[in-house]
Amino acid sequence: MQNKRIYKISEAIIRIKDYCALQDRCQWDVRNKLTEWGLLENTKDIIMIELINDSFIDEERYARSFCRGKFRIKKWGRRKIEFELKKKNISSVCIKKGMEEIDMEEYLMELGVQAEKKNNLIKEKNHFKRKTKLAKYLINKGFESNLVWDKLKEMSDK
Repeated sequence: MQNKRIYKISEAIIRIKDYCALQDRCQWDVRNKLTEWGLLENTKDIIMIELINDSFIDEERYARSFCRGKFRIKKWGRRKIEFELKKKNISSVCIKKGMEEIDMEEYLMELGVQAEKKNNLIKEKNHFKRKTKLAKYLINKGFESNLVWDKLKEMSDK
């Protein structure tokens, strides 16, 4: 289904409030949706102000739920989560607040779980190549490289 152009501000406000009510949205997501609908810049600004005043958009709330969801559901590391939030123009203050949602103990435990799971799937016999593949996988998932290498050292010491 293709989005059609919207010509009435009142209709756009109703539709965008429904869009925001489905799940937390950031200003970047909402602006993109309004642009998709073909609205003018000043119209978008008016709608954004109303959405922020009515608490349909809250960057801190968005950052917190984004961090929780991407860590708990997608099993992403903090670096990847932070990168994705920066892509959506979320402020560093909101990103920091969002990162508070990730418990460090739970984070390190998840790193271990992901490492063990991937280690069991890697068929490589050469120990160094195996370790490199595992490190590359975990770093690509967004886990910090120093934590990844510490975990791999801990795993090889067993």
